[in-house]
Amino acid sequence: MVAIIKTGHSVQRSFYYNENKIGQGDAQCIMAANYPKDLMELNQMQRLNMLLKMAALNDNVKRNSVHISLNFDPSEKLTKDQLTQIAGVYMDKIGFKDQPFLVYEHYDAGHPHIHIVSVKVRPDGSRIETNNIGRNESEKARKQIEIDFGLVKAEAHKRQVFELKPVNVSKAQYGKSQTKQAISNVLNTVLNSYKYTSVAELNAVLKQYNVLADTGGKDSRINKNNGLVYRILDERGRPVGVPIKASDFHFNPGLKYLSEHFAFNETARQPNKARVKNAIDLALMGTPKPDIQGLAMALDKQGIKVVLRQNESGIIYGITYVDHRTKSVFNGSSLGKHYSANTVQERCSPVLLDQAFRQDQAFRQEKVQQHAKRRAYNEPETFKIKDQAAPFESNSGGSSGQNEMLDSLLDPVKDDSLLPHALRRKKKRKQKSISNHL
Repeated sequence: MVAIIKTGHSVQRSFYYNENKIGQGDAQCIMAANYPKDLMELNQMQRLNMLLKMAALNDNVKRNSVHISLNFDPSEKLTKDQLTQIAGVYMDKIGFKDQPFLVYEHYDAGHPHIHIVSVKVRPDGSRIETNNIGRNESEKARKQIEIDFGLVKAEAHKRQVFELKPVNVSKAQYGKSQTKQAISNVLNTVLNSYKYTSVAELNAVLKQYNVLADTGGKDSRINKNNGLVYRILDERGRPVGVPIKASDFHFNPGLKYLSEHFAFNETARQPNKARVKNAIDLALMGTPKPDIQGLAMALDKQGIKVVLRQNESGIIYGITYVDHRTKSVFNGSSLGKHYSANTVQERCSPVLLDQAFRQDQAFRQEKVQQHAKRRAYNEPETFKIKDQAAPFESNSGGSSGQNEMLDSLLDPVKDDSLLPHALRRKKKRKQKSISNHL
């Protein structure tokens, strides 16, 4: 069993997230604990008002809502009675025994799970402290419940993290609900397992599962409002389907949520730096030196994924190492200058390094030529050469003669050789004659 605890400023938000799931046919409310009436006698507003009245007993508690998800192994077939019993025992062990709380069974993922909504204010108006509750009370409760109910232990999930499969693009890109569910499955595993300290490092992991955390362009509305959306990527790393706002997920994995993880992860990943650095050094000790792909293959055997950041010409400007065994992510420069993109390329074989990008650049050149041919059939003859050059991105990997020709097409120098000689001569400025007779 895996437990995820989130606190927030809005009881309504957590409540309606689950109630909307009911409206979509993806959830069912199966328990209303410490309410004055049985669940069957409560309507939607009554379920919400009980929580709001409890939260109103202490206005000083700003983050007054609690939203918990308990996730079980896909092989476990749990009845509603078992789920409500587990929810009751869990809430008791983390200090919420006397709190009103609602339990929802969800059907929108590939594994059984429940959501629990409650508040942090007790009936006497006092606050329930939740700092480190996940690391302390929740962990103890989880382990005991796994024993008492014979559940698959969470440690078994950690050993199987490599089996998290990338999003099936063909199934997920055609609708918001499918896209959201696919992304949510990846986020639930990655966000709380890997130690990343920036959005770029997080994306180094997410992209391996066809997911991208997108902060938008420099002048985009998303970027200006410090927003974040999650997208699905196709096989060439291009966004497809419907973007999903971070706020649409119940745990709201936006920039504020991520920044809280950044600071904690910076400290947590420190003990794992030496392993990655030693693995890189050992891989580059061979004779002859490997190229960048050879380095990536050597590190992959150690459970370390090399993620390169390249521009449109195939030039590497950044490198990130994802250590799947320790769940630590390091940008090259964070390991030290010796492991940055520029230095690693210098330490690799320069000849083989060029070969590593040849296939990708040949693909780019082929696409340019295909585009030019299509334009040639659709445009007048006088514009063919001009339009062939417009989409050109890279001329590496082809023959030298063809490269020189393409370079000349890209030359912005104006050619006026077709003009008559008389028109090409510079006009002399006429000087006005100034009369001496005034």
